[in-house]
Amino acid sequence: MSSIHIYWDESHFWGLMAARALTAWNVPHRLVRGSEIADGVLAGKSGEAPKMLFVPGGRAKSKADRLGPRGMDAIRDYVERGGTYLGFCGGAGLALTGKHGLGLSPWSRKGYKNRLHHFLSGHVESDLNTAHPLVPDDLGGRAMLPVWWPGRFDARDDGVTVLARFDAPGPDFWVADLHLASLPEGTMADWENLYGIHLSPDFLKELPCVTANEYGRGKVVLSYVHLETPASPPGNRWLAHLLGQALGEPIQAGPVPAWDVAAREVRWQDETLLTAKKRMESIIATGTNHFLLFWRTPWLLGWRRGIPGAGINALYSLICESLAHEPSNEARQYWEAGAKRFSVLMELLANGLSGYLLAERLAMTVFHSAPDAVSKEGLREQRRALFGTPPEPGGIYADLAALLEELYRLLASGRAS
Repeated sequence: MSSIHIYWDESHFWGLMAARALTAWNVPHRLVRGSEIADGVLAGKSGEAPKMLFVPGGRAKSKADRLGPRGMDAIRDYVERGGTYLGFCGGAGLALTGKHGLGLSPWSRKGYKNRLHHFLSGHVESDLNTAHPLVPDDLGGRAMLPVWWPGRFDARDDGVTVLARFDAPGPDFWVADLHLASLPEGTMADWENLYGIHLSPDFLKELPCVTANEYGRGKVVLSYVHLETPASPPGNRWLAHLLGQALGEPIQAGPVPAWDVAAREVRWQDETLLTAKKRMESIIATGTNHFLLFWRTPWLLGWRRGIPGAGINALYSLICESLAHEPSNEARQYWEAGAKRFSVLMELLANGLSGYLLAERLAMTVFHSAPDAVSKEGLREQRRALFGTPPEPGGIYADLAALLEELYRLLASGRAS
């Protein structure tokens, strides 16, 4: 039976990262849905109760909606009885106190007055509280930790221990589609003086990014840094340490292996998925050829502000990772029932998304000579139909992602145990 449960609903790309890390380290785990949690899987009704509930990134409200009141109560009961809750980014937000939160932490989420301050990504030098047993002392008190569009804690002194605080951005740090290291020194200060636009991430300094608290007899560890990021040694070392603490035995693990999504071996020659992979690669090529998309790493797309790059990245990754698994009978049966619908939706998305990206490119080209030639409202409507209204996933994308997430869960269930 599994020792770690990963809450799988509404995790999109981030759930893949979490499962991939545990798989690489041979840590027994299981992907569970909100309905299973509501039905008692954390209490051991279908086997041994897990040592940890690991909740990856994704939108906290969407995760709460999928859990429903019974699932939310089940998580609270699990932690109160002595379970460990580990939440990253959206998974951290789900645990906080607030309208859609579990209330496992007395802290709440603090919003951003400047929305661009949410669109931060890359590594940040961080100060660690190595006096705490949940922090590995071999990291030396400072570590370069990865963030991907983090939220912020609204800190209150209510029995919460800060395990790490942000310091200075690293060399791969971006604000939206701006790579800080590529800007001449003083550029952001000049922009603020000239245009009144404050983009500097200096507000991050000393903000708490990883916390711990008790809830009943259980532990709650919340992080706005993604310790499961591929090939990020300090973060990976910390994640392995946290897993080992929950399991009661050390995990002998190196860094999470580098991840080249496009190069994943195809083990399932499914024509529907192979066609979808080609469609997504054509879309990505259109975006990269027209300066709307670019590969920051072999697993992570970058995108111009306003382009739905995160959704494109998530769909492509789910497709490639599904093709990399040999299907169980259960996965085959599910896909036989859903592949036709998926194919129809994929064709709609591919055709609509190619046109949308080219329209965005045209709007960029004619902006100075004919700023109203391409309707901004028209572009927003196209994006809404394809991907929903940010920050909530929707449109055709949401239906495709739901089909792929369930397929991957079934594929992975034959491997993770």
